[in-house]
Amino acid sequence: MANTEINPELIEISSLPPVDVAVLDDDLDFRTYVEDILRDEGPYAVRTYAQADLLLEAEKAPDIVLLDMKMGEVRGDRVLEQLLTRWPQLCVIVVTGYPSLEDMRSTFKQKAFDYLAKPFTIAQLRQTLKNALEAFGLGRTPQDRLREKLGHRIKMMRVERDWSLKDLANSTRLSVSQISSIERGTNLPSIESLLAISRAFEKKPSDLLASIEF
Repeated sequence: MANTEINPELIEISSLPPVDVAVLDDDLDFRTYVEDILRDEGPYAVRTYAQADLLLEAEKAPDIVLLDMKMGEVRGDRVLEQLLTRWPQLCVIVVTGYPSLEDMRSTFKQKAFDYLAKPFTIAQLRQTLKNALEAFGLGRTPQDRLREKLGHRIKMMRVERDWSLKDLANSTRLSVSQISSIERGTNLPSIESLLAISRAFEKKPSDLLASIEF
């Protein structure tokens, strides 16, 4: 009988939630092409749209949008604005066949993450998506993302008050090392710690959790 070993790295990868990528382009061939590539790449769940309204009406935000800037009479910069108004934390990668310096300046003022110029290679698409995963913390377990988002939010509230780690520690009666590990996303706060941190910022725990949009 053959000796088969299970690679623990494969178990970890397979347990991660897929990254939800929406492809918004009026070209059916292009949508199909990108969808086929991403489905073969692995950790992606792909949905495609020919019209911006259909994506904007979706109940669930995608993790990443590949946005074509040339869709007939529809202005891509206007769609980008609508997408980021609907989902402010959305990662948008602009796809265009006619990039110009002025267009890119205008686009990035609206906080697009990056852009791909058509025609692009599979390697270029792969690298751009990899950069997006790292920058937005995508493709991680829900526990990892919750730790990171909550830790970042607590750190931002502390900075807004011009508090040091020691100041927050004194206010919550937690140790500096506890707060530091929470802010870094290494550990989730216990119920007691979350209550103490919420009181320090004069917030309800539910309001604090709601603010991270998890």
